[in-house]
Amino acid sequence: MTLIDNAIYVGGQRVATPRNLDETYTLQEAHTGFAWIGLYRPTAGELASVAAEFDLHPLAIEDAAVGHQRSKVERYGDTLFVVLRPARYDDAREQLDIGELHLFAGPDFLITIRHAESPDLASVRRRLEQQPELLSLGSEAVLYAVLDRIVDEYEPVVAGIENDIDEIEDDLFGDSDDDALSRRIYELSGEIIQFSRATHPLVGIIEWLQRGHDAYHVDIELQRRLRDVQDHAIRVAERIDGFRTTLDKALAVHSALVARRQTEVNLQQNEQVKKISSWAAIIFAPTLIGTVYGMNFDVMPELHWEYGYPVALSVMVAFPTVLYLIFKRRHWL
Repeated sequence: MTLIDNAIYVGGQRVATPRNLDETYTLQEAHTGFAWIGLYRPTAGELASVAAEFDLHPLAIEDAAVGHQRSKVERYGDTLFVVLRPARYDDAREQLDIGELHLFAGPDFLITIRHAESPDLASVRRRLEQQPELLSLGSEAVLYAVLDRIVDEYEPVVAGIENDIDEIEDDLFGDSDDDALSRRIYELSGEIIQFSRATHPLVGIIEWLQRGHDAYHVDIELQRRLRDVQDHAIRVAERIDGFRTTLDKALAVHSALVARRQTEVNLQQNEQVKKISSWAAIIFAPTLIGTVYGMNFDVMPELHWEYGYPVALSVMVAFPTVLYLIFKRRHWL
């Protein structure tokens, strides 16, 4: 179903629950009340219906139909068009899910169009219905409540990302696989950038709404509540900036540690090469002499020399000994 919930309110009290959009228009006019229409991925026909009934601007309707919009707020006459990006974080998958919510807020109506499962607007509606004095303020009150809900849902996301960063910091100096850790840092950095794109514009949206409080005579209590939401949004944005800085440093430290470990491996390999080369040189000298005098030629100058054998043995012992002492002094062995 695309029509999730639909109600007419008078004085903050639900007086009717229409079954379809046409019935909503009729009952709203009959009760002279405030209509709150909740849609989930509506069809083109449903969007055209609400656009014609509430005189919504074609550009805003086009954005709502296409989706994939950045967070923003625009005013078309007496109607506000707001795009918000709620977020959820799945700890099991370590994956961030960014949703999309469009709102049309007019003098006597509010239309919510969701393109994802979050936020939980049913809880927002229940909360406001338990506060009829707040709901009686109309679309401004609903818009505040939705903003408050979205910012509240950011908190678990922040906590999940913070937990992942703590795990990364623990793995930096552990025995974790370098490739896996690099990938995790890179992917988490990308998700934080996405989250930043969803949250940072929210601060500007609230500031924009606050500038219109006096011109549109927004209730003073709503102004106070909206300032509280703004404080929470600023805190979330600041923590996200801190996360990005921390991950940048973590990536730099990880790169330095990988480079150091690679250098240590290269040094160890060099030491092994030195030892192998040293022993090869030591063995080469007696092997060369033994090979030459083992060729069994009849005519060789030293074959019939009286001291040939002891001299050959002496050279075979002395030459490797000298090489051994040289290599030992240079710490190659």
